[in-house]
Amino acid sequence: MDTFEPIVANPHFLTIAGNFWPRRLDTRRFPVDHCLYDTAPGIQVLVQSQRPPEPVGGEVILIHGLEGSGESGYMRSLSQAGLEAGYAMHRFHMRSCGGLAAACRTLYHAGLTHDLRQVILRWHAAGRTPVYLAGFSLGGNVALKLAGELGEEAPRYLAAVCAVSTPIDLGASARRIGRRDNALYEQRFVRRMLRRLAETGLYQPADFQGIRSIFEIDERITAPYFGFHGAGHYYATQSAVRFLDAIRVPTLVIQAEDDTFIPFEIFHHPAFKSNPHLKLLATRRGGHLGFIARQRPRFWVDGQVLRWIESHPVRRVTLASR
Repeated sequence: MDTFEPIVANPHFLTIAGNFWPRRLDTRRFPVDHCLYDTAPGIQVLVQSQRPPEPVGGEVILIHGLEGSGESGYMRSLSQAGLEAGYAMHRFHMRSCGGLAAACRTLYHAGLTHDLRQVILRWHAAGRTPVYLAGFSLGGNVALKLAGELGEEAPRYLAAVCAVSTPIDLGASARRIGRRDNALYEQRFVRRMLRRLAETGLYQPADFQGIRSIFEIDERITAPYFGFHGAGHYYATQSAVRFLDAIRVPTLVIQAEDDTFIPFEIFHHPAFKSNPHLKLLATRRGGHLGFIARQRPRFWVDGQVLRWIESHPVRRVTLASR
């Protein structure tokens, strides 16, 4: 795999550039199909799908990060690269994301794998599996956790997984983003999270009084809503780090050592050495989802994800039912 040479060394610049750098997605050549999936009573999630001309090399599901959507830059550029490489690309949305907050009166959390699993099970019944997963930030935690939850049965559903800039330890990452050097980022996340929560109609402004951090949202809103005993219990049970040992499909984790949101020491977990299905691709630079390269092509991560996918072609797997 290619070495990443950043356009600049500063992780904050890279993080901001990764968020705002223009990214092309050709919706005329590859029309978008917007599909709503019923995953639980009263719950719908949006999947934006695009397909290249036949034959298709495989189905790739992308999962966005915290307060992201299918229109997030990293989702758009990888979709474009995948389509040009001959893959069907599907931008999966968490509950209430993608403009559904008012219609889907519910929340999501960083370990909520149920909806993605339901979509994959439906595709499996239609003969469309195994699929590839590529998750970004919070979406990476969902992808890794689901792969671990599926365990030995994962090859029936998943061909390979990739996770980029992933908070595999949610508690450690919440503490890191709460530090002073991340204050502007956290304030932006908090504003967007509270706005979406209000749009669901489940909460009133008075419910948000005194909330200043992601931890406080998780402690006062997310954890109680999903039945966790506080933010600490939520983080401890929903972090992908608990599921790494159980992953049984080829899985690539791409992580910058200078990620300002995620402490790199959490990637010293022994599973990255003991589990042969796991590969950690660590770069010195990159910030958080900020892998903008010095030379073209700028979006270095897209090339790494596609190489990983191409190196693990789809094989139809039949496992005995339990």
